[in-house]
Amino acid sequence: MNDYIVRATAADGQVRAFAATTKELVEAAREHHNTSPVATAALGRLLTAGAMMGSMMKNDTDMLTLQVRGDGPLGGITVTADSKGDVKGYVNHPDVMLPPKNGKLDVGGAVGIGLLQVIKDMGLKEPYSGQTILVSSEIAEDLTYYFANSEQVPSSVGLGVLMGKDNTVACAGGFIIQMMPFAKEETISQIEENLKNITSVTDHLKKGETPEQILEILLGNLGLEITSTMPAKFYCNCSKERVEKAVISVGKKEIQDMIDDGQDIEVKCHFCNTAYKYSVEELKDILKRCKR
Repeated sequence: MNDYIVRATAADGQVRAFAATTKELVEAAREHHNTSPVATAALGRLLTAGAMMGSMMKNDTDMLTLQVRGDGPLGGITVTADSKGDVKGYVNHPDVMLPPKNGKLDVGGAVGIGLLQVIKDMGLKEPYSGQTILVSSEIAEDLTYYFANSEQVPSSVGLGVLMGKDNTVACAGGFIIQMMPFAKEETISQIEENLKNITSVTDHLKKGETPEQILEILLGNLGLEITSTMPAKFYCNCSKERVEKAVISVGKKEIQDMIDDGQDIEVKCHFCNTAYKYSVEELKDILKRCKR
């Protein structure tokens, strides 16, 4: 089963919901960055949220960035997503190991106390930026808090990544439910009841349940209507040309120093860890185009 996102509404448009299965994209991120189990879980949760939140945007050129900055050993997590289900991201310290907490990976301990920032670039003069504190550092609760406080949208976010015995991703996914401003009290109460039937996202995915079945549990008795599905994948649009811009940005002096060293250099893309090599000749070429 490939990764995909389901979009739905219920109760005459009073509720909108998203659910996703993201095992393959989280596993792709793990392979690219060689992340430890707790780093995979933290990055995987934010990637899953990013894919769903990206799918909320309307235009092909819209971009979403999620940044979690905490004082824990992970350092920080950055994820970017577009409106087509493509998502990429990285953690600052991918090899962090922590003992489990209550039998689960200690994502909260790895992230630590800090901030969540959401940046939406929708082609306007200034990107929209919202920031809230991390309330649990477990990612899902932090996003629930963000939606309520920064966007004034009462929401419920569930995210999960389950690692296999061999430390590859066994299953991953999540859901986001959002109440519209005109939602009635009885609809809100019914959703609160329905949420009690979700033990954890990974419990349901482990049983082989699909995003549609998870939405059925959450919204089935409110007239669930699936509006669309779209594929989701880990995708980085980096290229040697794009990474070259990062080389140019270090400035003439540094580039000249690299040339003087007489060694080829290797530059890695933050988002997917792909390494690009530049020979001394290529560096000389870059220096000619360098303005400062």
